[in-house]
Amino acid sequence: MAATLVRLSRGVSICRRSMSTFSGQDHVETTKGKRMNLFSAINQALHIALETDPRSYLFGEDVGFGGVFRCTTGLAERFGKQRVFNTPLCEQGIVGFGIGLAAMGNRAIAEIQFADYIFPAFDQIVNEAAKFRYRSGNQFNCGGLTIRSPYGAVGHGGHYHSQSPESFFCHVPGIKVVIPRSPLQAKGLLLASIRDPNPVVFFEPKWLYRQAVEEVPDHDYMLPLSEAEVIRQGSDITLVGWGAQLSVMEEACADAAKEGISCELIDLKTLIPWDKETVEASVRKTGRLLVSHEAPVTGGFGAEISAAIVERCFLRLEAPVARVCGLDTPFPLVYEPFYMPTKNKILEAIKSTINY
Repeated sequence: MAATLVRLSRGVSICRRSMSTFSGQDHVETTKGKRMNLFSAINQALHIALETDPRSYLFGEDVGFGGVFRCTTGLAERFGKQRVFNTPLCEQGIVGFGIGLAAMGNRAIAEIQFADYIFPAFDQIVNEAAKFRYRSGNQFNCGGLTIRSPYGAVGHGGHYHSQSPESFFCHVPGIKVVIPRSPLQAKGLLLASIRDPNPVVFFEPKWLYRQAVEEVPDHDYMLPLSEAEVIRQGSDITLVGWGAQLSVMEEACADAAKEGISCELIDLKTLIPWDKETVEASVRKTGRLLVSHEAPVTGGFGAEISAAIVERCFLRLEAPVARVCGLDTPFPLVYEPFYMPTKNKILEAIKSTINY
């Protein structure tokens, strides 16, 4: 089915699929959507995925009851318990079942209740799902598998409910890693992930489930994977982030502007494969780079971005690449404010990099 592009706010290009059963032709609807929060946008995307493809199945712990964060509310009632159903409390079994379901030509949407719980399924993801196509010489695959999971800080989750494990999966060829920053992005990127011919790990920023609100188109649309977005133009320094950290970085950019510093802010959106060209073009313009993420600084994906940009832009850099990230400790409870990469930490790093 051909795809068309719809131009929305902030210059976002959205890949729109018409599912009309009458004309069979793609078309563009210009009607606006409605304001909703991020978990509602996820719910709407899942509804569309199940409605438009009878081969789609959604499963996980408490999914049939609406899920801990209510992302799957009403879906079991609408599509039946044969397509939306609870699983045993066994992450390895959830992903293993999803691999088998996808290998048979279905769309398997597996939910891991918290990203912190994904590690029992690590072997299934990195040794099975990621290598399924490669080991068969492309004779068979499990590309219809999408693994959804809430990730990151929630304000009170501590060391078992607040981790950001994205870098573990970015080390693995054969899967894609996607993290949205907002409701509009979440809906379009999730639908694109479900329909992508490769296994995708889709991390949802739980901090924003109810806090992030914006206008989201009602219709079925997709956002392209592996295309970063420049969400703020600037000339002095480039900032790169993803997920919930983007809102913190936007605040830091606004405060920096009050001090005469022009920041260019990029949302990576897809971490693997990531859009090196967009980041490189920005750094060649500004001469400086700062990367921020909630995960611990050592071995975080910011290190990969830093290394790649130094290789590509060494002679254009005016200062060392800065990283403002989580600390190299387990995620704390009462000390969370000290652990998190806050607006003030980012602002200080911006000024330090500019004055280098």
